[in-house]
Amino acid sequence: MSADHRPTASLLTLRRRAALLRAVREEFHREGYWEVETPLLSRDVCVDAWLDPIIVRDDSLGGERFLQTSPEFAMKRLVAAGADAIFEITRAFRRGEQGGRHNPEFTMVEWYRVGATYSEQMSFTERLVRALAAFPAEASMGDPWPPAPPLSDEPFPRIRYDDAFEAVLGTRILTLQSRQLRELAASRNVVAPESLTADDLDGWRNLLLAECVEPWLAAQPAVFLYDYPASQAALATVAPIEPPVARRFELYLGGVEICNGYQELTDAEELSRRMRKQAALRRAAGLSELPVEGRLLAAMRDGLPECSGVALGFDRLVQWRLGLPSIADVIAFPMDRA
Repeated sequence: MSADHRPTASLLTLRRRAALLRAVREEFHREGYWEVETPLLSRDVCVDAWLDPIIVRDDSLGGERFLQTSPEFAMKRLVAAGADAIFEITRAFRRGEQGGRHNPEFTMVEWYRVGATYSEQMSFTERLVRALAAFPAEASMGDPWPPAPPLSDEPFPRIRYDDAFEAVLGTRILTLQSRQLRELAASRNVVAPESLTADDLDGWRNLLLAECVEPWLAAQPAVFLYDYPASQAALATVAPIEPPVARRFELYLGGVEICNGYQELTDAEELSRRMRKQAALRRAAGLSELPVEGRLLAAMRDGLPECSGVALGFDRLVQWRLGLPSIADVIAFPMDRA
């Protein structure tokens, strides 16, 4: 008899997940954040060449709506309206993402703080991770929890993107062209997928990152990688240095990327330009058209204050804390059982 009516995660794991969720909320409240709720369905959507939203078409909704790939757009509208330090724990949806670390529907923790820098957000993210690593306190344990992955007492290392490549490959890569990156990949016997074109600069950077740098990062229990290529800024600001870099970071725990943080872009016209560029990339790839104008742009034209924000994959954080290999081990009903 089929058992696909049963949850893939054990009830004990789901109880522990609930406890960790409670601990996350407590940490945000301790840091002075307040919790918000934003729509899962919206006319607005983040236009990204590599993130495909799930589209809902229903005339009763007034036309096409998008299940949100993150609560970013709506949360920034709240920041523009005067919210100073907010967080949200919500569902996010991304079409076609399924596997050991992915499910089309997943839980995201996202937060924004006015006046905070992305460096300060790295510090807060570290405090959050350490709080969950220490949870629960020994005195409060009923059934013994699995031990948390070991973390050094020293602050998590912070490594610039270009410095990481120099440490692993012996060269910085931000000023290299795609031809030089192809030669570098060949010298390390890195085989490119057939879909990677010769002139895809960021594609070659990402390939070398995945094949060479991330295994090196995986040797460290926790490490921040920051100051990404300006071409990968997404919705982050770009530092006007040579070469320019995106004020953006990612945290890796045991080699798994857990979160993305930005010094947030506040220039509405620059956001519009970036989204139009992403829309053109989507058209070239034969992907669905997405709206490049929306309410976030209107809010930003009214004024978005200087702020920083982070989006964190809660399911992955639970996997890390409990030592479980698959996202199906920490959620009740993944897509094939939903």
